[in-house]
Amino acid sequence: MTYTVIGHCRDSGRLGIAIATYSLGVGGYCPSIRAGVGAVSTQAFVNPALGPLALNLLGLGHSAARVMAELAANDERYAWRQVGLVDRDGTALAHTGEHTRPWSGHLTADGVVAMGNVLAGEEVARAILDAYQAAADERLDERLLRALEAGRGAGGQAGAEGHLPERSAGLLIHDRHDHAWLDLRIDAHDAAVDELRRVHGVYAPYIPYYDLRHRRPEDTPAQDVWAREQGL
Repeated sequence: MTYTVIGHCRDSGRLGIAIATYSLGVGGYCPSIRAGVGAVSTQAFVNPALGPLALNLLGLGHSAARVMAELAANDERYAWRQVGLVDRDGTALAHTGEHTRPWSGHLTADGVVAMGNVLAGEEVARAILDAYQAAADERLDERLLRALEAGRGAGGQAGAEGHLPERSAGLLIHDRHDHAWLDLRIDAHDAAVDELRRVHGVYAPYIPYYDLRHRRPEDTPAQDVWAREQGL
């Protein structure tokens, strides 16, 4: 009962994942990214070990196709899993196991995976992919958020009783370093996608400040002073 978009920005080299689900704390166990290597999300009957394994294999130089084959070979319950992968070159692959709960499936294009399970229908994955591609001129974080919102707008998750609210969501992006460029998580909220958008709107203007504080501490003013200077 999760929908996800994984994207690679060719201009910046950034890799990112946006995810939303009825389950709680999804940002802590589904998405995995390593800068300059790839981005992987595992879901449905999730096996959290698959993400780190996939990144280790990509880091050793294995192709995306070989990595997906190795994941299948190393997980005897792979038919219950859903996995999406985008590597540093923008190669996008996904797996939706035959035992994932319907509707489940995925769509891929150059540099992007849109996937989900326990969704209202294929139209959710299509809306995610279309929104991501339509926002090609936007920064990666904005593209991912718009895609996630489009999936929610197209019906999102649907259980036996109808629509399932998104109770957790996450937005994870890596640039060229081992640490995240952006890592926002909504772990428990009645409208997690909306809350993720709100938190992103508050946090995003401060990204240049936190970068400056890291790179040139001697030139970094106090945060409240900098915020006033920026009109925040």
